[in-house]
Amino acid sequence: MHCCRFLICLTFFVATDLFAQPNGDIKKSLVRISVTEAEPDYKAPWNSGGIQRGIGAGFIIDGGRIMTNAHVISNSRYVTVEREGDPNKYPAKVLFVAHDCDLALIQVTSPNFAKGMAPLTFGGIPELESTVSAYGYPIGGQRMSVTTGIVSRIDFQLYTHSSIDSHLAIQISAQINPGNSGGPVMQNAKVVGVAFQGYSGDVAQGVAYMIPTPVINRFLKDVSDGHYDRYVDLGVTYSKLQNPAQRRFLGLQDDDRGVLVNNVISAGAAGKALQSGDVLLSIDDHPIASDSFVELEGERMEMPEVVERKFKGDTVKLDLLRDKKPMTVNIELQPLWPYLFQGHHYDVQPRYVVYGGLLFQPLTLDMMQAYQPQDLRLRHYFDYFVAEQIYLEHPEVIVLTNILPDPINTYLSPYRGGIVDEINDQKIRTLDDLAKVLAEPAERFVVRMIGDGPPLVLDPKGVDAARERIKKRYNVVKEQNLSEQPPPKPPIGEDQA
Repeated sequence: MHCCRFLICLTFFVATDLFAQPNGDIKKSLVRISVTEAEPDYKAPWNSGGIQRGIGAGFIIDGGRIMTNAHVISNSRYVTVEREGDPNKYPAKVLFVAHDCDLALIQVTSPNFAKGMAPLTFGGIPELESTVSAYGYPIGGQRMSVTTGIVSRIDFQLYTHSSIDSHLAIQISAQINPGNSGGPVMQNAKVVGVAFQGYSGDVAQGVAYMIPTPVINRFLKDVSDGHYDRYVDLGVTYSKLQNPAQRRFLGLQDDDRGVLVNNVISAGAAGKALQSGDVLLSIDDHPIASDSFVELEGERMEMPEVVERKFKGDTVKLDLLRDKKPMTVNIELQPLWPYLFQGHHYDVQPRYVVYGGLLFQPLTLDMMQAYQPQDLRLRHYFDYFVAEQIYLEHPEVIVLTNILPDPINTYLSPYRGGIVDEINDQKIRTLDDLAKVLAEPAERFVVRMIGDGPPLVLDPKGVDAARERIKKRYNVVKEQNLSEQPPPKPPIGEDQA
């Protein structure tokens, strides 16, 4: 299960005695989830990956579905569910996964599982300093536990499962430690959140977060049509406008309204509607304060929260100033695909091409974490892929990540970590481009990398002669994977316990 260095996904709750149940008989709703998963191997992507096992929590909602965290069932191969007072492990199937907001729905098909179970309902956003209770299972144990605490902050936070998505999150003081994620956080017998991440002990003590109901409700509405479309994004960066001199320069009144657009991502929904230097005054008729907050449902929230609650194909209305002149634009919202490049990928096999013992892969966060490259050019392409719109020329940045040593590729180690620019004068924009060029008949392949230096040259006849030798020596069962297809999963009734 994915964890980051400081802000980590939760994997168990500290056990405490359960003397009272102000939220009802939670035992009829809470479940324990066991997962067998295969972690992708980006250094040898033709392998199936290392097998790991983990435990998570979940709870029954309407329709007999079980809600949990995405990181609980990510990369899963086999999932079972247990309920209180029942010794059986019920095989479950994954219905929907939202890696961008760390939520998932699973379901047990056995008709006996739901007998006596009670679905939970959802409440609203709890007030600051109000008390909540977090339910789950202690690590290594079978019995339910509960901790209580207060709501201490309501704010946008990074969701570490994807590493790139920030959504509304609620900080609570309940003592929740690494162990069992996905349990409900309750108040007045209603779910007000799903526990999902907290800081490691060397950074902060007693700081944990739950996914609030606006995020949960959006996820449930998104999947109601049978498909998850991901979050939408305007694709802009902006600055607060609180300096009086700056406000006068931009033609703003002294009314504490407006934020300044810095960059507009051309691939984003606002790519053709907004410009750098625009001043956003309101969004869907909600005035935007100079600190970027709006009032929404009686609460002050950051401006992106208005967009967060919308879906693919919805529109958002923006009132703005451009060159000190008022105007209004309506923007159709879409997911922002270039950002996916900088986040973790789950439930898919790594994409790659092996040719002559040279391993070519798209530059991704998972690849970067696997190889820990020190090359500054590579880091620049990763860090500024969106900000500098590198994706316009390179929708995928193709890297020579590794070399499987063989006589056919001797003395090529200086090219390791290089970014492929052209092969035989053909521009390489994607991994598919590279695979297509290398499949063409040619006397030689001249591979030019970005930057200075001589090209890398490959002899196709020599590569063909070495192919079986390299495959056997390094157990390369498949020389390429060009699609992000999910790995095969067993039938729901198949027993792999």
